[in-house]
Amino acid sequence: MRYLITGGAGFIGSHLADALIERGDEVTILDDLSTGNHHNIEHLIGHPKVEFFAGSVLDTALVRKIVPTVDHILHLAAAVGVFTIVDKPLESLITNLRGTEVILEAASEFKKPLFLASTSEVYGKNGGDALSENSDRVLGSPLVARWSYSEAKAIDESMAYFYFAERKLPVRIARFFNTVGPRQVGHYGMVVPRFVAAALEGEALQVFGDGEQSRCFCHVLDAVSAILLIIDSDKTLGEVFNIGNNEEITIKQLAEKVIATLNSSSAIARKEYEDAYGAGFEDMQRRVPNISKIESVLGWRPTRSLETIITDIAQTMGE
Repeated sequence: MRYLITGGAGFIGSHLADALIERGDEVTILDDLSTGNHHNIEHLIGHPKVEFFAGSVLDTALVRKIVPTVDHILHLAAAVGVFTIVDKPLESLITNLRGTEVILEAASEFKKPLFLASTSEVYGKNGGDALSENSDRVLGSPLVARWSYSEAKAIDESMAYFYFAERKLPVRIARFFNTVGPRQVGHYGMVVPRFVAAALEGEALQVFGDGEQSRCFCHVLDAVSAILLIIDSDKTLGEVFNIGNNEEITIKQLAEKVIATLNSSSAIARKEYEDAYGAGFEDMQRRVPNISKIESVLGWRPTRSLETIITDIAQTMGE
């Protein structure tokens, strides 16, 4: 099989490319390198089973040139990271909405199965019990930049689902919960690599707010194994699956664990949200995935611990 990975030079996309090549598939990567990094895929450039296009999913002509040459589309390209969304909300909306529309139009025209990477951000401020795939969305004002990402990805999901329902396009959707690991960088707002980098330098780990907000972190290699199971199964057609680790930790506890795991001399410092993101920023207190659906349908559970995530990031940081 030849797979097109949009956003294939990104954090998750590059690991997915590695996994597909390792199992014998061929990969076409499309990435404009806005948040992706050529360093992530330089080991693949020149590989006989890899083709790389430096371009955007907004380039309709390029997308229409590539899609007929592949067997399956894995659409991961998106504007990502809290800082990106807050700093460039309009650009992010255009990329996430129009980009997905271009990909879906081409997939439908050329009859190519599509996997859509979505996000736990679609649940918004719903901070109740572990979030299942049919949990309600709780959002703030559409004029708050933070929620524009949630809105865009939810519309992406709706478009993909109704291409499946009305036009019979084979579609599969996954919502990622805080995927972390090697090749992820902290300057888009990702907390674990940001903490690890600070700990390695002996600098203070900056915890935003009171640090009592809780998250769950899933190793990228566990997430990639889930993607492969989803795209290989007929039972997943027209379905959405949470991909994440359901072991919950507060951000303050995360900072403490990073310091302890890396035997760092760093301290922990607090920073107000408005000082980090600007006035009016909104966050959610809790986000925990219910992963019972993917476990029951595909038998998948994450296997790597948070300590493994931290040490894996630390070992590759600076490479």
